[in-house]
Amino acid sequence: MTHPAWQPWQPWQGSGAPQPAQGGTAPQRWTGPSAPSMLASHADRERAVDVLRAGYGEGRLEQPEFEQRVARAYAARTVGELALLVADLPQGPVPQPAPATPVPRTFLAAPRPQTNGKAVGSAVCGVLCLVSFGLTGIPAVVLGHAARSEIRRTGEAGDALALTGLVLGWLSTAGWAILLTLMIVTAAASV
Repeated sequence: MTHPAWQPWQPWQGSGAPQPAQGGTAPQRWTGPSAPSMLASHADRERAVDVLRAGYGEGRLEQPEFEQRVARAYAARTVGELALLVADLPQGPVPQPAPATPVPRTFLAAPRPQTNGKAVGSAVCGVLCLVSFGLTGIPAVVLGHAARSEIRRTGEAGDALALTGLVLGWLSTAGWAILLTLMIVTAAASV
């Protein structure tokens, strides 16, 4: 197998435009968005090396040629030199069709259960018992029992909220019951 004297990854060293190799065609001028004589940045060199890596990974380049092109890419001074290094390669990895295998349920993220609304209401009413002088204690108890029943039946989240509302509601109700009993006993004893 014979190769032409000029390879696209070798910068042209002659005077004038490169001539076609025996029966070949002259290399095409780089027609990018900026002039080929523009100095290459580090990012330009890394992009060219990424294209070379993709070509090597796809089997388009042999290892010695790949290593030679990478060395030339890091030594390149202009964008035109980089363009010549990757001119015969696709500009990035060729997409391969991925097998469409479903992910087993074991590895899927478990959906978080929805928080029960009555449990949230019970906790709010339980906390408000302190501010409302116990007026929201009974609603906290009712909502807490209803929420815990629904949570056991549906598997929703919020059992801790319902329990918090229940405890605060019962404490408030018991506190007011004790206070009311003491007031009645004191009133009956004073008669």
